[in-house]
Amino acid sequence: MKFFINSGIDLKIFGPTEPIGIIILFIGLIFSGMIFYIIYAVSTNKESLEDAKIRKQRKSIQQEKIGKLFPKKK
Repeated sequence: MKFFINSGIDLKIFGPTEPIGIIILFIGLIFSGMIFYIIYAVSTNKESLEDAKIRKQRKSIQQEKIGKLFPKKK
């Protein structure tokens, strides 16, 4: 603690009412918001429409390949 008292840097510039302190608080709020959004997006497990379309297309291609390998006997 003595190091900060004897240093030439005035620590009051980092206070929440000073411009640098306000910038630090704003960046912290943005970062926290991004973290909460990421947690929400992962927990809801919503997929995009494009992902669903690609999955359906892959499933149909897989079914076609299986049908070619094991044709139904008539």
